[in-house]
Amino acid sequence: MTSTRFTGRTALVTGAGSGIGRAIALAFAAEGANVVVAGRRREPLDETVALIEDGAEGGKAFAVTADVSKAVDARALVQAAVDRYGSLDVAVNNAGIFRGGQPLADLTEEDWRTQLDINVTGVFLALQAEIRQMRTQPSGGAIVNVASTFGIHTSSPGAAAYAASKAAVAALSKGAAVDHIREGVRINVVSPGATDTPMSLRTGETEADRAERVRATLPLGRISATSEVAAAVLYLASDDAASVVGTDLVVDSGATA
Repeated sequence: MTSTRFTGRTALVTGAGSGIGRAIALAFAAEGANVVVAGRRREPLDETVALIEDGAEGGKAFAVTADVSKAVDARALVQAAVDRYGSLDVAVNNAGIFRGGQPLADLTEEDWRTQLDINVTGVFLALQAEIRQMRTQPSGGAIVNVASTFGIHTSSPGAAAYAASKAAVAALSKGAAVDHIREGVRINVVSPGATDTPMSLRTGETEADRAERVRATLPLGRISATSEVAAAVLYLASDDAASVVGTDLVVDSGATA
């Protein structure tokens, strides 16, 4: 039997045009949510909406193009969700970018600033807009920010700036969780490790190569499916996690165990 934990609720997912964000949007729709999918490019967002509306569950969704590193876009995104569905009950701040791959000393200032603008400032601005709406609602709301095992939990050569940005997301989320839980806004973090997206492929590596590599290096012997990360997000966003506040749930096949 399909779960209906989010029936009648509105869920906003940023970075929903592909990968983990798309999987999260599909998972919310499958459990009855009205889903607002957001990102900077329209075409992949429309594809996510089509997957939701044409799926077996016949979900409801619409797309909003937005650059969350701009305050005006973050505010307009939240307002669009409320105008369309009447409330904002859940928000998942998943939009992020990786730039680099080279040692920190060789990273360009542009790549550094781009990662901070989207990965950190984007989450900050989205959080502000989401919280300001949710704290006006009798039922409050739940927010899940997507960070990474790169940051607080571990790092890797060529990822220092990305790790710094994701560590900032985790710290920002914990602070915001304490600030706003008494207003009925519950905030948590999911930190994925290697997941079945192109980002987990090394240069020149095929999916078969990756499977062979992680079989020997990860305790679980495989990377996480995007649906498994989505399941963690939905748990934290649901009433099942009503007393979970400010936590950082790691989904990484045991890599940081």
